[in-house]
Amino acid sequence: MTELGGFQDRIARVDLSEGTVDYESIDEEDAKKYIGARGLGVKYVFEQGVDVDPVGPDNLLAFMNGPLSGTQTTMSGRIAVCTKSPLTGTVTDSHHGGWSGARLKWAGFDGLLFEGQADDPVYAYVEDGEVELRDASELWGEGFHAARDAIEDEVDGAYGKNLSIMGIGPGGENGVKYACIMNEDDRASGRGGTGCVMGSKNLKAVVVKSGTKMPQPADKETFMEGHQQAMQAIQESEVTAPNEGGLSMYGTNVLMNVGEEMDGLPTKNGRYTSTEAMRDAEGADVDAERVSGENVRENILVDEPTCHSCPVACKKEVEVQHQHKGEELNVRTESYEYESAYALGPNSGHTDRDAVAVMIERCNDMGVDTIETGNMMAMAMEMSEEGKLEEGDLEWGDYETMIDMIERIARREDDLADLLADGPRRVAEAKDARDNSLAVKGQTIAAYDPRCMKGMGIGYATSNRGACHLRGYTPSAEILGVPEKVDPYEYEGKGELTATFQDLHAISDSFDICKFNAFAEGIEEYVLQYNGMTGLDVSEDELLEAGERIYNLERYYNNLAGFDGADDSLPERFLEDGIPGQGASEGEYCELEEMKDEYYDYRGWVDGVVPDEKLDELGIDLGPGTGVSAGDSAAPADD
Repeated sequence: MTELGGFQDRIARVDLSEGTVDYESIDEEDAKKYIGARGLGVKYVFEQGVDVDPVGPDNLLAFMNGPLSGTQTTMSGRIAVCTKSPLTGTVTDSHHGGWSGARLKWAGFDGLLFEGQADDPVYAYVEDGEVELRDASELWGEGFHAARDAIEDEVDGAYGKNLSIMGIGPGGENGVKYACIMNEDDRASGRGGTGCVMGSKNLKAVVVKSGTKMPQPADKETFMEGHQQAMQAIQESEVTAPNEGGLSMYGTNVLMNVGEEMDGLPTKNGRYTSTEAMRDAEGADVDAERVSGENVRENILVDEPTCHSCPVACKKEVEVQHQHKGEELNVRTESYEYESAYALGPNSGHTDRDAVAVMIERCNDMGVDTIETGNMMAMAMEMSEEGKLEEGDLEWGDYETMIDMIERIARREDDLADLLADGPRRVAEAKDARDNSLAVKGQTIAAYDPRCMKGMGIGYATSNRGACHLRGYTPSAEILGVPEKVDPYEYEGKGELTATFQDLHAISDSFDICKFNAFAEGIEEYVLQYNGMTGLDVSEDELLEAGERIYNLERYYNNLAGFDGADDSLPERFLEDGIPGQGASEGEYCELEEMKDEYYDYRGWVDGVVPDEKLDELGIDLGPGTGVSAGDSAAPADD
């Protein structure tokens, strides 16, 4: 039991096989060591066992908030979903914004732990410290949006006001390895296949009706000091200040033109580093500006909703009318994000703005990750060009077929869709197409070319959940100059920089607050708000050690699951061939091995494995019942 401020001290453990719900307290020592949300969630997943089948009943699916979730802390509406990934086989955590995390906290919970498998489809209804399982048979097979509306009609609440609905679409039901969990605001726990795990449990949705139990700071004076410093920093930052041309004005898609101009935008399955280079080489009618935040704001923006306690309002809701094979599609979706636009647009060989909006909405309704879906179609396009897909072809830039392909993948409607639904690693193995894959540990890269932003190269390679820009967001320094500007083409120093960002993001993910805080705030503001809320008195070094502990726990999980330094790699096209004739990027490649040496040395790892001495140093001892403890040797990786 914990008496720390910020916690409700209540976890629901839901056995879907038995249809039972048990309630337990938070262990205070665990809360101190792993903070909450991502950190505590990963610990629960670890305790469930490393050798579980990701889509078997023994895998744990943990919905977790943190000690700052749902408080006055800026951008504190996020929630973490932690599990073993069916896409990568690693531990994964995937977060979404909006109001879900805050409402779960206000409903009296720090987390919901789902295990087992229901005999028939159900949804979990959460209110006032209690969880009830309800029949969802009539909802199975529906898109997420229709299911969301039906649930709102059934329960006494209104989504967007006092109700959060987190659920899956047909992608999760049909075991698409990169299926995601959506919420009522079209926010997604997108990466790693959390929706696939949810579908394997016959769990259609988690419905939270919020109460009024907002935690108050244990030390109000310290908390308010940190909160005021944080607000001032956010207001003064060029990136986060409202209406200053950054995130507030253009959303995450402010980076589309920036990435294009610095030759760092992966285009046509990473063959090029800008749409300009693709135009020059092929004469193609593509231009990243058409799918940029500036273009979106000027032409199709209709609303700018925000998440709990957020002054930035980065979400950009859009509305388009698109003629699709003789049918007019009227689509309104929240929101037109950079990563989604990159994968479904330039990386797939086209830049049709409205078609991208249609695809984002369809991915959300079908419950599949926009990044992985776009990149899988780009991979298939390249394979089609090389004659590797007897199941059917996809042509570069054919966005009309792409629109239809999203639902085909989600429902596994045909041989090609069924193949692509299993993710890049399985496609590469089945078709001898490793050269066509942009994946690391089975998950594809985001919208930052690692030949042009070297920090993202080591970041993709060493991310604990497969290729990911959000484990350690070095573009903050490489593009935006936060906390200070570094040369994106320089590889020296990027190992240490990446590890530092990884530890900081482990902290913010465990609070759970938006990473955009990090564009303005620093460790000082984190410590003041954390201490003020919980009543603790941790130092900056102690908080940073907690972030390091969380990252090492995740790495240790992956070591025991068979991953080591051989898996910390990148697709060959980023390592060997210098970029030809493309402005500032000409001749660049990613010096990964040099960065790995620096990174491992800084981390104290041996060939990507956490040694016993590091486990002891960080106090990682998982104790009885877990099957492992500090001192156990990590398993070797499979070839």
